[in-house]
Amino acid sequence: MDAPTDGTEYKHLQEQSALPGKGGLARIGRAFLNTVGGFREGLATEAAIKQEALLVLIALPVSFFLATNLWIWAALMGSLMLLLAAEFLNTAIERLCNHLHPEKHEAIKVTKDLASAGVFCVIALTALIWLVAAIDRFWV
Repeated sequence: MDAPTDGTEYKHLQEQSALPGKGGLARIGRAFLNTVGGFREGLATEAAIKQEALLVLIALPVSFFLATNLWIWAALMGSLMLLLAAEFLNTAIERLCNHLHPEKHEAIKVTKDLASAGVFCVIALTALIWLVAAIDRFWV
């Protein structure tokens, strides 16, 4: 059976977004509470997130000394925020995989490895940004 071409296949999405009381500030408030819950869960249970959060806390005062202008400071801190975001997403992917298929499975392993490779790329980018900022500050 072919999908209708008049847009009705997405009607449920339009209806959801038009429900009274489901948008505006209430939606933003709920989203913020979900975010806080995610931070709590990640910081309470994931070693990598704990380590990277500690790195952010240590790096914050160092960044003020290392950065020679506001854009470099934004790059330094932005790279660390991107690293945390990648780690949270990696954790979410791993947990979803474990929930859907708790036994060892080659396709699940590949999925987790891909997410881990994404985190590694962000780690490399973060290291590059901090290294270039240090070179700019002390040797150029």
